Amino acid sequence: MEIPKKISAILIANRGEIALRIIRACRHMSIKSIAVYSDEDQNSLHVKFADECYHIGAAPPSESYLNIDKIIETAKKVGADAIHPGYGFLSENEGFAERCEKENIIFIGPTSKAMELTGDKMKCKVIMKDAKVPTVPGSDGTVENVQEAINISAEAGYPVLLKSAFGGGGRGIRMASDEKQLKQEFEMASEESRAAFGKSALFIEKNLEDIRHIEFQLLLDSHGNGRHLFERECSIQRRHQKLVEFTPSPVVDSRIREEVGEIAVRAAQAVNYLNAGTAEFLRDKQGKFYFIEINSRLQVEHPVTELVTGLDLVKLQIQIAQGEEINFRQEELKMQGAAIECRINAEDPFLEFAPSVGLVPDCNLPYGPGIRVDSYLYPGCTVSGYYDSLIAKLISWGRDFEEARVREREALKEFRIEGISTTIPLFKTILDEQNFLQGRLSTDYLERYGLIQKMIDAAEKETRKNADAAVAAFLMHSEFNQDSKLKEANSYSPRSSSGWTGLTLDRKRRS
Repeated sequence: MEIPKKISAILIANRGEIALRIIRACRHMSIKSIAVYSDEDQNSLHVKFADECYHIGAAPPSESYLNIDKIIETAKKVGADAIHPGYGFLSENEGFAERCEKENIIFIGPTSKAMELTGDKMKCKVIMKDAKVPTVPGSDGTVENVQEAINISAEAGYPVLLKSAFGGGGRGIRMASDEKQLKQEFEMASEESRAAFGKSALFIEKNLEDIRHIEFQLLLDSHGNGRHLFERECSIQRRHQKLVEFTPSPVVDSRIREEVGEIAVRAAQAVNYLNAGTAEFLRDKQGKFYFIEINSRLQVEHPVTELVTGLDLVKLQIQIAQGEEINFRQEELKMQGAAIECRINAEDPFLEFAPSVGLVPDCNLPYGPGIRVDSYLYPGCTVSGYYDSLIAKLISWGRDFEEARVREREALKEFRIEGISTTIPLFKTILDEQNFLQGRLSTDYLERYGLIQKMIDAAEKETRKNADAAVAAFLMHSEFNQDSKLKEANSYSPRSSSGWTGLTLDRKRRS
C-alpha cells in the first residue's frame, strides 16, 4: 500500500470519549475529523465536535460500529485517507485491517498480519518462546479435548486457567482447582469461546497466585525503530477487567523498567508489530515477569502514559501511520512524576455492578491542577445500554504518587453524575485504602481485602453522618425560629403593626 506524505482526513470508526480524543488530536494536526454515528448517538458529543459526521446504521453495534462494509463504504465516499478504530469494536479485527489495506485506506494501527498473530495467543506464544521472551508455563498449543487438558494440568499443577486463544478483555477465561472442576469448566469455556468468537480453541496456563498485572506501552514505526514508554500498574481489576491504572508501579525500579521494557520491545518486533500497542505481563510474588499478550490497539489507559511522558500517543499513532519515523531515542525518555486513572463506568457497585443507563439530567466534571477528564458526558445526555459501560476516565498527575493520589481523591469528590449509578464510590474507597497506599496489590485485590464491603461500610457511615447533620440542622432551625418568635413578641408595640416602628417611637418618647 502506498502511504501518502500526509494524512488529510481521518474517519473515526468509534464513539464516546475515545472518538472525542481522536478528534482533538486531528485538530492539533490540522487533519479533518470524520465521525460516524448510529441512531442512538445522533446527539452525542463526537457528532457535534467532528468536522463532518455520517449516519451508518441502527443502534445495535452489529448494524453500525461493527458494520465493516458500511464503514469502508462511508470512508471511500467522503474521501478519508485513513481510519482510526480507537479501542473496542473493530480495533483488533484483522479482517477490518485487511479490508482497509485492500481498499488503500490507511489503518491507524498494526498490519492485519501482525494483528492476526497477536490475536491468536497460541501462535504468539510460540513466536515469543523462539524470541526468548518468558511466557507463563502451560500448553504449547490449543487443547483438543478434556483428557488432554487433564494430562497437561496434572503436569503443570493446579490451579490452572482455561483460556480462549481468541479471547481478550477478560473474556473466555475459566479457573479449575482440580480435575473435577476442570471437566466442568472445559465445556463451559468452550461454549463461551464459541459464543463470543465464533470458534472454540482453548489453551491451558498455570494459574500464578498473588500476581500483579503490569503492562508496557509500545511504539514501533516502519523504519525499524521500537520504543517502550514505561510501565503501567493494572493489578486492580474485577473479573479480569481493569479498574484503576497508574504509573510508576511500586515494584518496578529503573533496572527492572529497562530490562522488561527491552523484552516488551523485542516481543513486538518478533511479530513485526507497527504503531502503538501494549505488551502485557504477569509478575509473580518472586518478582518474575511473564509475557501474556500484546494488545494491538490504543489502550483505554493511555492518558496515564501521556501525563508522565508529555507525549501525545494519538498524534504519534497518526505520524507513524503516515510513514514518519519516531523522532526520539529510548534514552531521551524520562518519566516525570506519577499519574493515576480511574475508569468511571455506568454500573452500580452496590448491586454487583449491574448496568445503569438512562438520562443524565446534570453532571459536574472536576477540574484543577493535574486533573484530566476524558468523557462524553454533558447535562442532558443519555447513557445507552447498547454500548460499553465506560462513560469517563478521571486521570490525575502529581510530582509523586501521593500528590497524584490526593488530587485523584479530591477530584472524585467533585465528580457528580445525576440520573445513573457509577463506580465512583468504589474508587473513593480504594484511594484511601491502606493496602493501596502501601502498594500491596494483586489481581484479586478487591476480593482479598474486601473492598466492596469497605465501600458499603463507608457509604453507610456517610449516610449516618449526613442524617445526623440533617437532624442537627433541623433542631437548630427550629430553635432559631422559636427564639425569633419570642423576640418578635417582646418587641411588638400596639401603636404600630411594625415592631421596628414601635421601637422607634419608644426611643423618640424616651428622648
